Amino acid sequence: MILFFYFLLAYCTGNILFGFVVSKFLANKDIRKEGSKNAGARNAGRLYGKKAFICTFFGDALKGAFIVYLGRVLDYSTSILLLGLLFACAGHIKPIFFQWKGGKGISAFIGGIIVIQPIFIVIILASFLLFYLIYRSFTVPGLLSLATCCVSFLFLKENIFSFFIAMILMAMIILSHNIPLRHFIPKKVNTN
Repeated sequence: MILFFYFLLAYCTGNILFGFVVSKFLANKDIRKEGSKNAGARNAGRLYGKKAFICTFFGDALKGAFIVYLGRVLDYSTSILLLGLLFACAGHIKPIFFQWKGGKGISAFIGGIIVIQPIFIVIILASFLLFYLIYRSFTVPGLLSLATCCVSFLFLKENIFSFFIAMILMAMIILSHNIPLRHFIPKKVNTN
């Protein structure tokens, strides 16, 4: 029963859209109706500046971090922590309290995955730099660097179930971006 409420709390926590809060506070507007119509940090930064980006990013990251930390306090396994993070990201991407219009889940994922394994800070930064040199853009290298964290579960002392949950979580985040598969092919290889 406690596990059920943990997942429910994770989803509801994901529903707290800091991009929406920041846009209301700074401009008295609904970020989901402006720019890319996304409630995430990137759209907040484009519309309202660096301060909005930072506040939104850290606010959303804290959601993921809080859920994972709470799971740690409850002495849950890494697999359960990842499921909690999955529910938090799902709540951010498809928030029931905001008519299913949320963000992309990246900030919440980063916050949670770093609490699960702090070494992921280094993995995210190093792999992002590597992928950026290949793609020369931000979105695809960003997603691939997060996917690298998920693959890393194969090499950590975790069970295979953690790896599968991490991959499902990553797939959900990638699908929320609606990026065509061809964008993941480096331009030197891409024939289009």
